[in-house]
Amino acid sequence: MTINSNKNGSQLVIAPEGRLDTTTAPELESFIKSQITGVTDLKFDFSGLEYISSAGLRVLLSAQKTMNKQGSMVVTGSNEDILEIFEVTGFSDILTLE
Repeated sequence: MTINSNKNGSQLVIAPEGRLDTTTAPELESFIKSQITGVTDLKFDFSGLEYISSAGLRVLLSAQKTMNKQGSMVVTGSNEDILEIFEVTGFSDILTLE
């Protein structure tokens, strides 16, 4: 997985590419923790993400909990498979999907 990002003031866009699974989730989690201080607008661009596992979902849930306290979080660009995973797991009710 490759993590692309763009931070502009209090806005952070994270665009992972590849697979977000048990192998790569800790890397994304560490990246988020190192960047999220002072962020009030967090956006995940999943247009380059092929797959997300339960470990990836846990990272998203953790980020959402943090952003509930300090701002907003949006997930965009998810493919049909990832959207289906969000739907089946109930994450579509937790996350803001665009």
